[in-house]
Amino acid sequence: MRRLPLLALALAPAAAHAQPRPPIRPLGPVVATSSAPIGLVTSVRALPGGRVLLNDALQRRVVLLDSTLAAAAVIADTTPATGNAYGGRIGGLIPYRGDSTLFVDAQSMSMLVIDPAGKVGRTMSVPRAQDANALVSAAFGTPGFDARGRLVYRAMPQFRFAGGAPGAAPGGGARAFAPPEMPDSAPLVRVDLVSRAVDTLAFVKTPKIRMQITESGDGRMSMQSLVNPLPVVDDWAVLSDGSVAIVRGREYRVDLVGADGKLQTLPKVSFDWQRLTDEQKSAFIDSVKAQRARMGAVGGMDMAAMGPRIVMNFDGPGGPGGPPPRGGGEQRRVVEGGANTTVVGGPNGATNMPAPPPLQFVDPSELPDYRPAFLANASRADASGNVWVRTTAAPTQAGALVYDVVNAKGELVDRVQTPPGRQIMGFGPDGSVYLVAREGTGPTATTTLERARIK
Repeated sequence: MRRLPLLALALAPAAAHAQPRPPIRPLGPVVATSSAPIGLVTSVRALPGGRVLLNDALQRRVVLLDSTLAAAAVIADTTPATGNAYGGRIGGLIPYRGDSTLFVDAQSMSMLVIDPAGKVGRTMSVPRAQDANALVSAAFGTPGFDARGRLVYRAMPQFRFAGGAPGAAPGGGARAFAPPEMPDSAPLVRVDLVSRAVDTLAFVKTPKIRMQITESGDGRMSMQSLVNPLPVVDDWAVLSDGSVAIVRGREYRVDLVGADGKLQTLPKVSFDWQRLTDEQKSAFIDSVKAQRARMGAVGGMDMAAMGPRIVMNFDGPGGPGGPPPRGGGEQRRVVEGGANTTVVGGPNGATNMPAPPPLQFVDPSELPDYRPAFLANASRADASGNVWVRTTAAPTQAGALVYDVVNAKGELVDRVQTPPGRQIMGFGPDGSVYLVAREGTGPTATTTLERARIK
């Protein structure tokens, strides 16, 4: 007899006490649209008077938009014109004290303090060098400051090597390379920027990634990840009062760390859980493969959605301490967050990086028995103390997204649907919502920032 999954057992007693589910309603009308070309918006920061700071990671610049969302000033870019360099990596915006903002440059490991007028006042170093990328990666969530002024963010994962730390094996021999073991959780940490004291707030469940190594006949290696397109994960957001909402994916509820530092486990959020049959799991994997193939064919794949880029260098095909690759040079292994990346080492020190291969997925049997309520990086906090969770619920219009609005008591108070092709990026203090709108695919695609109103 097949045992019921724990999630099913958890859902059964909750059915009688489920919260009422508000009907899905459309977001309010769009009242402003940006006019200047935009590349890839990874973060926005609403300012008084309807002005907005926008981080364009593709064009590597931070732009101040006026109340009509027209470009008013370039705060940081890659030219000498601004005097504020945007490094070679993706940067990030973090709301700071009052209406000031931090721009994090992961390459220089610095943070520019931008005042409400868009002027850079001073520069600080990032709190911990090893977490610089975590402060800017959209895949890690949106950092913020708690009620005591400590910076809260999801720290970088700690990879574990099955054979121990990289290096020569005991006795002087070469240690055979084994793929790193990817953790299935990550710490939420908080840092005092004055004392630099760090402590762990909580742990959140992250996608579990399995690595595969393939050896070719010439002694070279490639390492790929097996992707689960429906992972059961946790998410998080810093609310407007400095409390931290941790959205648990297994039960779909909120753990709230209040301004007093106490943890509250709030009631489960009502959700229409959809059971996945074996046939539906196989069909889902096939549909994801087909969609990714179409995206790759037109050049429309969003690389930012793949998460942080982790590069591991080894001096031989067998790993550290092993013989050099044929022809000399270095072997270079690259892992792209939750996606696959080709790993090759070339002769005479050259590194060949062809186009990424098709993604490799887990067996359909490894998908969860119930469709998760949400996926990674789904939560954003509004200015009224609510957390908006981008859910997997079916929209009433193709191409739209459905957000659950959960208050600080864990109650589902609203369900809002965006227009097709839109995703919420942030909120303003006056009931405004900032959306990224993408029209078309491939080289002809256009991206704009829109401001709408919460009805």
